[in-house]
Amino acid sequence: MSPERGPVFLARRTYRRRRLSDGARLLPVLGGLLFCVPLLWQGGERAPGTAETMLYVFGLWAVLVAISGVISRHLRASDTEEGAADGEEG
Repeated sequence: MSPERGPVFLARRTYRRRRLSDGARLLPVLGGLLFCVPLLWQGGERAPGTAETMLYVFGLWAVLVAISGVISRHLRASDTEEGAADGEEG
């Protein structure tokens, strides 16, 4: 008979924390790629002007800041929950 194995899946809290950490690591890469999109826009009658391009850049910047703030808040909250569960004060 084979020995009993532990659970195959991670606990939900651990899984979500790891996915949030992965998202935090990938956010700068995604942001860099999205900041390069205006470089692909070609000139022509329908091409956006400088004002539209700057609105895109600053809008993207604001969205990236908001997403990173949300991820940071959730990661920080899970850190304090783990500390409280371990009996640490923080």
